[in-house]
Amino acid sequence: MDTFDPKHIYSDAAKLARLKDKKLFLFDIDGTIAVGDTLYEGSADLLRYIQAIGGRAYYITNNSTKSGLDYVKKFHDAFHLDSTEDHFITSGYMTLRFLKENYADKKIFVLGTASFVAELRKNGLWVTEVCEDGIDCVVVAYDSELNYAKLTEVCKVLFTQDVPFYGTNPDLRCPIDFGFIPDCGAICDMITATTDKQPIYLGKPSKEVVKLCLEVSGFTPEETLVVGDRLYTDIACGINGGVDTCVLFTGEAQKKDILTPGGEPNTQYLPDYAFENVQELLNACQGQINFK
Repeated sequence: MDTFDPKHIYSDAAKLARLKDKKLFLFDIDGTIAVGDTLYEGSADLLRYIQAIGGRAYYITNNSTKSGLDYVKKFHDAFHLDSTEDHFITSGYMTLRFLKENYADKKIFVLGTASFVAELRKNGLWVTEVCEDGIDCVVVAYDSELNYAKLTEVCKVLFTQDVPFYGTNPDLRCPIDFGFIPDCGAICDMITATTDKQPIYLGKPSKEVVKLCLEVSGFTPEETLVVGDRLYTDIACGINGGVDTCVLFTGEAQKKDILTPGGEPNTQYLPDYAFENVQELLNACQGQINFK
């Protein structure tokens, strides 16, 4: 934050004071509170702070390679944090909800991990991974098990059958310890370049993600803060959902993406708050941020 002009919107004392009223925190995971199996410094302390003030934390990740139970295990084993399945609102879960509401008795072609496909089938959906007659829609997820045979099969469906094409999330790249790897948006872009078919995305930045969290938690929009590292998914999701947003510069977004050198907005997805990392956000929530 020290490279920002202190007179810009992120050093507004009254706005910073409102952070003390936040009770519902909707966190992105990769690049925001952790990367890979490494929990960022300050993340555990922020979660303890939220619990101490009677708040609630949900994890609104666009990573569809893991189920809620997979994340519970990861948080326990890698981060030493206790959680329950309902803490995780993944793009895979939002896709599952959408498919159950709209394609409950229909045949769905899915390109995704074995875990994602199994989760859809476990919930009673009719899923196929091969091009066959009678397919009603195509769903493409972030697939860490992607191969050329899968790409060939999805292209065959989209060329031979006139069906809707859905993507779990528009993220182009996923943070990892050495940088980034292709995410669902990049996979979908490759398919679009080949087939000329455009996907409809179901995870963030859909306002339905925020709406669901508000419904199940009982908190108000004014008490809610979306925290993420990516503007066009995380911050856009909060804006679309009508709640405050906070970007952390620990993943994809950089300061130059937010404001010009002159302090003017440089994005259509302008966050309400911006901090270097999780620890700075915690300090601000506790009223310990002082600008010189």
